[in-house]
Amino acid sequence: MSASSAVVPAGDSTDTGYQLTVLLYSDDIATRDAVRLGVGRRPAKDVEIVSWRECATPAAVVEAVEKEKYDLLVLDGEAGKLGGLGLSKQLKNEIFDCPPILVLTGRPADGWLAAWSQCDAAVPHPIDPLTIGAAIADLARRGPAV
Repeated sequence: MSASSAVVPAGDSTDTGYQLTVLLYSDDIATRDAVRLGVGRRPAKDVEIVSWRECATPAAVVEAVEKEKYDLLVLDGEAGKLGGLGLSKQLKNEIFDCPPILVLTGRPADGWLAAWSQCDAAVPHPIDPLTIGAAIADLARRGPAV
């Protein structure tokens, strides 16, 4: 978990629930906007997004994950050149203690690709606020060792 905002279980002395720092990757700003707006500040009553870091290139994602700690990575599987599925597999294989990864797939039938990518959860495009919020809340509740 990141030093700036570790995941805090609900009921602790802070009583704020789970606080997450999220890295969001897509080469499409409209997709990044749709994710941030769909998730909002609180994807669930007990889960709060305290900061977003947006990246538009795979190299920026790798650099950010190597230099800083994030509680969750959200990767666009439909991004050009290197999509979120391939990037997920790379990060899971190359980054020690890689944070949980949520991949946005092109369609519901891409579940087998999500499994190959070693991601922790997947939701299909188009972005549905309830679905992505529930997936993020579930990953937060599972904690860092998913």
